[in-house]
Amino acid sequence: MSLTVIKPGMLSSFQDAGRNGYQHQGIPAAGAMDERAHRLANALAGNAGAPATLEITLTGPTLRFDAPACFALAGADLGATLNGQDIAPHRPLVACAGDTLAFGARPPTGVRAYLAVHGGFALPAVMGSESTYLRSGFGGFQGRALAKGDHIALRTPLAAHRDLKALRDALWNLRIYLPGTLGNTRRAAIRFLPGLHWHEFSDATRDAFSGAEFRVSPQSDRMGYRLTGPALALEQPRQMLSEAACFGTVQVPSGGEAIILMADRQTTGGYPKIAQIATVDLPALAQTAPGDTLRFALISLDDAQRLDAERERAFTQLHEALAPLRALLTPA
Repeated sequence: MSLTVIKPGMLSSFQDAGRNGYQHQGIPAAGAMDERAHRLANALAGNAGAPATLEITLTGPTLRFDAPACFALAGADLGATLNGQDIAPHRPLVACAGDTLAFGARPPTGVRAYLAVHGGFALPAVMGSESTYLRSGFGGFQGRALAKGDHIALRTPLAAHRDLKALRDALWNLRIYLPGTLGNTRRAAIRFLPGLHWHEFSDATRDAFSGAEFRVSPQSDRMGYRLTGPALALEQPRQMLSEAACFGTVQVPSGGEAIILMADRQTTGGYPKIAQIATVDLPALAQTAPGDTLRFALISLDDAQRLDAERERAFTQLHEALAPLRALLTPA
């Protein structure tokens, strides 16, 4: 009753909403880079909650289902196929025992895809989370990315006696309307709020951050995105005490190149903070690759909160609309 890894892909690790509540003890939160896609994949796989999904980065794995399962993909389109046939993201799909899920049949559009299975993967919770923190080697599946030959147990495989063809047809005939706020939207500019030290940066630096073009450096990963572009500087350099670090905080070290803290960020940081990326745009940021260019646009706190609330309402509406899907997957 498992999933077998034939090829591991570039970087495939299990992530959920993160290991919250332990940063004061020096434990990073980790979690999905694109939480919107993580939650969406779970909803489309018929999960009422949000167990860990497999976060797949750019070059996806090849996986064999050793038991029947309902699964869904969300996030970037990485060219997924089932037994060599193209499959659609954002749909509940059925795999039979022996079916092979692979990626790379088409050029990728985005960086990260998320694979959810109905019932979730059978992973142990570490400090209340199934997320993998790769740098310290704990959580997820043995604290690491997938490797060839791994066997990942499914928590709730579909019953062997089920008529899988009938289930597949019933799922395909479901009308699923994805709210626009939950789709993969490329943005001309990533929206941000002024950071804690925004007004301590020079006028030229604030203008540059708000209007210039930056490039995501190859030295970027799940911990942080390094940006190359105009040098950013405080009006008067000074020493600062370390403070709590957040997903989307934009820090500026003394060299003048900004770093956006991402899912595997450290728990504290002592560099000045020029900006905070709006939560609603973190998914778009997470889907950018090294070499991509970014622009940033200022947003008010009221607008950022309104957009975040709209996204949460969209998830609530989607959850309600998917009640027939969950009913189809509930054992008789």
